[in-house]
Amino acid sequence: MGEAKRVGNVGAVAEDYCDLCDLPLSTCIHGMPAPPPAPAATPSVRTPRAPRAPRATATRKPSVTTSTKPSPVRKRTEQEAFRPFIVQLLKDEGRLEHAEVMELLEERMAEVLLDRDRQKAPTGEVRWHTAARAERKAMIDEGLIVPAQPGVWQLTERGKLVAY
Repeated sequence: MGEAKRVGNVGAVAEDYCDLCDLPLSTCIHGMPAPPPAPAATPSVRTPRAPRAPRATATRKPSVTTSTKPSPVRKRTEQEAFRPFIVQLLKDEGRLEHAEVMELLEERMAEVLLDRDRQKAPTGEVRWHTAARAERKAMIDEGLIVPAQPGVWQLTERGKLVAY
């Protein structure tokens, strides 16, 4: 190891610098002693922590009104509302192609469908068509519609037994 030289005697604490790299000995690799050996691993025993105090949160006081709120206005017809119409349509007509189902469903559900249902979604498809197809998929998953015929809507034996 090289010799240490003292720099600066003017009023401050002098720091030792390494002769080999001119860095303070505290940061120099030449002046730093080898690190002490790591302590032997001892199994740590966890001490249980004291339970935390509950967080302080703002609590909302319930509004004191005696009137009942009206139910929210429906923006679109729910997917589940299509099932009875689909089942009845397929019981009456039997096996139908997709386009026929949509045409007949629109006639039968004329009073149920809302204005927003008849609008096109960002995908370009009429909204109620999407809901009807989603309900068909749910009915296939439940074993009510024959799944192996793309574009064809037909009730299974189990679907024919559903009462609507």
